[in-house]
Amino acid sequence: MKLGSLKIANKRDGELVVVSRDNRRAVRATHVAPTLRDAIENWAQAKPLLETLFNELEANRRTDCFEVDEAEFHSPLPRAFQWADGSAFIQHVKLVRMARNAPLPETLTTVPLMYQGGSDDFLAPREPIPQVDFAHGTDFEGEVAVVTDFVPMGTSPEAALEKVLLVVIVNDVSLRGLIPAELAQGFGFFQSKPSSAFAPFAVTLDELGEAWKEGRVHLPLNVEYNGETFGKANAGEMHFHFGQLIAHAAKTRNLGPGTIIGSGTVSNEDPKVGSSCLAEVRMIETIKDGKPTTPFMKVGDRIKMEMHDSRGHNLFGTIDQKVIQA
Repeated sequence: MKLGSLKIANKRDGELVVVSRDNRRAVRATHVAPTLRDAIENWAQAKPLLETLFNELEANRRTDCFEVDEAEFHSPLPRAFQWADGSAFIQHVKLVRMARNAPLPETLTTVPLMYQGGSDDFLAPREPIPQVDFAHGTDFEGEVAVVTDFVPMGTSPEAALEKVLLVVIVNDVSLRGLIPAELAQGFGFFQSKPSSAFAPFAVTLDELGEAWKEGRVHLPLNVEYNGETFGKANAGEMHFHFGQLIAHAAKTRNLGPGTIIGSGTVSNEDPKVGSSCLAEVRMIETIKDGKPTTPFMKVGDRIKMEMHDSRGHNLFGTIDQKVIQA
């Protein structure tokens, strides 16, 4: 099934709705749970009721449905108790290190990289990206993420996969000009990681069909930048699967229900598929020519992200954002 959060005045978490498979119709589900976060926190009770709504919607048995306008939707979780982002695509890490003439970490293939991002104020999927200063180096990052049930501390990667409730796609906005100074202080990302945006619809694993296997989504992430194709890297090429990422995050703590775990920038070794962020293109230029030539985003630039299944269905709806002056 497919779920979303409709924007409602004075309700920061919106209202829970069930969305049709073709993204055209929706029905309110507030009698099941007022918000998606509430539904996740009571998933065992909420899931069968939401599935009934979804099946009725698909069978055209709901007279209370309404037409979907994606601009009226928040990110599925407008805010969450936790957002932890990994870097599971080894090619992306390799390019970063090569561009900096830095050695690869010894644990590159055995220990996931992960940072804890801000999750109190996600951008809506069609909300502009505010740019404070062009020197900050505004960039987009196309990713896949999962939303988890409660995950006990010390959960194994195999058991962690059983905790995946929903899948989403993300534009993890980064300010590349601020990252080096923050990392040099030895205390990780903060100012360089502003609010991220998620496509409007979160889907259960059964909606992915055969594309969900081995803890990964084996589909290309379509990225369009300023009206032109920028990348179509396949998200199935994650080195670490989502069970490993979740287990890494839960090594020394419980993860509350509604935790979001990101894959990191989708990246493939085949250069023909393009990239999912500007930084990767700039790295490739630096490796090839000694310096980057592609600029970071400026006011008016537009980023669009979608993921389609084998039948061409837009699974998550569309991230479609422009950069504005803050």
